[in-house]
Amino acid sequence: MHITVTTAPCCWGVDDVANPNLPAWTRVLDEAAAAGYGGLELGPYGYVPLDLPVVTEALTTRGLYIVAGTIFDDLVTGTRRGDLLRQTREICALITRLPRPPLADGQRHPAPYLTVMDWGHDERDFAAGHPDRAPRLAAEAWDGMMATIRAIAETARDEFGVRAVVHPHAGGYIEFRDEIDRLAAEIPAEVAGFCIDTGHSYYAGMDPLDALGRYWDRIDYIHFKDIDRAVFDRVMSERIRFFEACAKGVMCPIGRGVIDYPAIRAFLSERGYGGFITVEQERDPRNAGGSLADVKASRDYLKGVGF
Repeated sequence: MHITVTTAPCCWGVDDVANPNLPAWTRVLDEAAAAGYGGLELGPYGYVPLDLPVVTEALTTRGLYIVAGTIFDDLVTGTRRGDLLRQTREICALITRLPRPPLADGQRHPAPYLTVMDWGHDERDFAAGHPDRAPRLAAEAWDGMMATIRAIAETARDEFGVRAVVHPHAGGYIEFRDEIDRLAAEIPAEVAGFCIDTGHSYYAGMDPLDALGRYWDRIDYIHFKDIDRAVFDRVMSERIRFFEACAKGVMCPIGRGVIDYPAIRAFLSERGYGGFITVEQERDPRNAGGSLADVKASRDYLKGVGF
């Protein structure tokens, strides 16, 4: 396999750019490089500055690439679409002018990608991980979300040559198997691919290996996480937001949780996957002091099992 392992600012607790406790973006780059990663994601819109010379120098001096930009926002509310397309254009204008990540054998589309995630709905946030009680969108709202995803993906592709990949996310309106299946049927492969996340798959009640196999023909990019089973069992019995569960430690360094990464490595090797895998471990940013040790532990474990 020809794989570059990267990471993301969420490992330092960077999910909400309005959170006053976020670490400096340059610290995230420093620690990603120190832990042995080949690059990282840009993180949520507004975290890393959209300043080409500044970000280029920061990456180059650390030997890093940006593998993906991120739309992490409300994809359901139709009035958000114009702002989401503005974000798409600003993100893509930056990431396509930064140092280009390498292209590997077996890689379907060149990086950088644009990961697209729905987020921002209390009724789904409190039902994260519970397919039986999570409300589903009515037909009109679902159709509107699909139109927004198509608009984002087509803008990224047609104006910047960037491949959009939809990321099913715990606590959003694309989380469970029935929703991912519906998405796959309604958004054609030429418009957008998938970024399947092993941790979010498990959180949503799916076996991560089964999820990779089920959506293989659509997967362009992969996220790796691991889940502490004891914490997971506890938070599943509580009425709790997804990121509150993360603050309690439901995500753990890879190799210390329930997900079978040797089996995933064998699967990806058999399928000839090439390109990028991004390691994530969401946490409270007030606990970012432990991020370097955790992301290094994840990287060291993955090296030990062949990544």
